[in-house]
This record gives sequence, structure tokens and C-alpha cells, in this order.
Amino acid sequence: MKEWKDDKSLFSLIKGELYTAVIGDIMDKLGYTHQFLPPRIRPLRDDMFVVGRAMTVLEADVLENTTSEGNNPLLKKSFGLMLEALDDLKENEIYICSGSSPTYAVWGELMSARAIACKAGGAVVNGYSRDTKGILSLNFPCFSYGPYAQDQAPRGKVIDFRVPIDMEGVLINDGDIIVGDIDGVCVIPRSIEEEVITKSIEKARGERVVLKKIQEGMPSREAFDRFGIM
Repeated sequence: MKEWKDDKSLFSLIKGELYTAVIGDIMDKLGYTHQFLPPRIRPLRDDMFVVGRAMTVLEADVLENTTSEGNNPLLKKSFGLMLEALDDLKENEIYICSGSSPTYAVWGELMSARAIACKAGGAVVNGYSRDTKGILSLNFPCFSYGPYAQDQAPRGKVIDFRVPIDMEGVLINDGDIIVGDIDGVCVIPRSIEEEVITKSIEKARGERVVLKKIQEGMPSREAFDRFGIM
């Protein structure tokens, strides 16, 4: 029986009780063994936690000095559809972006400010972020390759959003649940989210019991044989 009635209570439950390691363990057991994003994607500050539904964003490398040529009018727009994607963020959504070569920043302070105004839950990008001091001062959850000031403006554009994206073999659909902490970022497909969250809560609570028993002196073999958790 699920313990939440809507996304707001679900995300509160995840923030209060779960972490990526236990969620990943459950998805492994269900046969979803490739749900973690690349380990290079890290929180800007170690205590940052992100949870929400994916708002998928597709970026592509586009050289600024070539946009006067070609047949696609979108590529003549500054940033492509980035501003439209940013303005389309909904409450508790995560701006999650991939598709370009990760050699420049695709997230920054002003984007964070707009995302906060939209009540978004965070940003996860397959690339770098910049304006680090500004993002940290806003306390906005940002997961990236780390700080690097080189801008996307003359190098890349958003070419679509709310479409399926791939991040090094991990498929992310708009609306999937994204959870990130110091140990990484995982993607929970919408089709299995209730089972994953329910079983993750059960395992997390069981781990706390096992931890207490081990701290009291119970041997690890006995703890595993008794509780099936380690």
C-alpha cells in the first residue's frame, strides 16, 4: 500500500527517507540495471539532494558562426529553444539536459533564478555548469560535471524539450522521477515508480534496523541471514 497521495507527498517522503543507493538496489533487483547517470555528474555541493519529475531537454552542438547558413530557422535563434524550455518548467520538475558534447556550461545562475521562480526542483545536466557562487548562494540543487565558465551561447542550442533523451545509455522520458545525491543520480521510469518507491522505503527502514543490530554487536553474517540486507 503506497504511503503518498500525490507528487508533493511522494517527493517529501523520498527526501525524508530515501537515497540513491537503496533506490538503485531495488531497480537492480527488478532487472533495471542501468538507471544511474554517468558518475561524472555530481552535486555542486555535497549536501545537495534533488528529486522531481524530469523535464527533458535536448541540446546539440551548433557553431554560432554557421547559423547564418542552413535551412533550420530554429538554429538562428539565440540559445535555440532554451528559454522556452526554461519557462515551461513546472513545480517540482527537474531540468535535465543532454545531447551536446560536454565541453561547455549548459546551466548557470540566471537559469537557476528562473527555475526557482517556476518552483522547479533542480537541474541535472550532461555537461558543465557555471556562475557557481551564484548558484550556491541561491541554494539551487544543481548536478553537473562541475564548474567551467565556457558558455553554450556560441557552441550549442536547445533543439527540443519534453522528448525522450539518452544520457550515455540511460533513457530518460519526460515525467520520469529523478533522484540525486552525493552518490549519483538515478532515473526511475514512470512505469515502475510505485513498486520501486514502495520497496525502497521497506529496504531503507530495514537497513536502519540492521545498522542498529550491527552497532549492538551482531555479526554481519548473522545480520544478513536474519534480515537479508547488507
